[in-house]
Amino acid sequence: MGQRYFIELSFRGTEYCGWQIQPNARSVQQTIEEAMALLLKEKIRLTGAGRTDTGVHASYFAAHFESPSLKPGNTAETVRKLNHMLPGDIAISDIFPVNEKAHSRFSARSRTYKYYISIRKNPFRQDTSYHLYPPPDIDAMNLAATELIRHSDFSSFCRSNSNVKTHICKIISASWKEHNGMVIFEIKADRFLRNMVRAIVGTMLELGRGRINVAHFRDIILAQDRQKAGTSAPAQGLFLTGIEYPEEIFEFRTGPHAAGRKPV
Repeated sequence: MGQRYFIELSFRGTEYCGWQIQPNARSVQQTIEEAMALLLKEKIRLTGAGRTDTGVHASYFAAHFESPSLKPGNTAETVRKLNHMLPGDIAISDIFPVNEKAHSRFSARSRTYKYYISIRKNPFRQDTSYHLYPPPDIDAMNLAATELIRHSDFSSFCRSNSNVKTHICKIISASWKEHNGMVIFEIKADRFLRNMVRAIVGTMLELGRGRINVAHFRDIILAQDRQKAGTSAPAQGLFLTGIEYPEEIFEFRTGPHAAGRKPV
């Protein structure tokens, strides 16, 4: 099997079917695995921190893999060569050795997502935000965000027919803010369900447009029924921005990132 490594990266998901390999569409995982196989002259299988939907982006993402040929002292050069080989919408920031039990998905303590809404026309954010006019009511949506923290079963915001054992999630924080022509939703939790953030955002926007109130939003959560919630917000506004891991994951990290932490 060889040494286990973590690989940290970012990607713009516009041209991909998401992170995970799919039979009939290009994925971020496939693109990186092919480049690594060519560079390392061995088959590489990446295990990602999770799935992302088509068109969703990540300013921070992590995966792990094993390699018998890659040596810990050569990771910086491998990062440089990979970035030269990969398309411009995928960037590798670091590769570092970890112990054999470190897992990019199951070792994660929390994940953070941000959803970006452009409230004025911005040609440079066409593929990386949802354009919405007029602006929604941020104060009302923040009341709904506070409501999220009081609950744990988010069946109403899970994609129908998802194969999950539980719909229980612990929301650590959730809030809306306006900054520089953008309305931004940030949410942190111990885990997320399929399509959960986009479903939450889409439902909150119903409140932000005055179509429902906070009491109705609470009832949607308690119903535990996806049909009661709003339409999912478009994929292009969603970014995975941080994954929190235990400190011991980074004990063998060296180089310029050694003193740094993953974004959260």
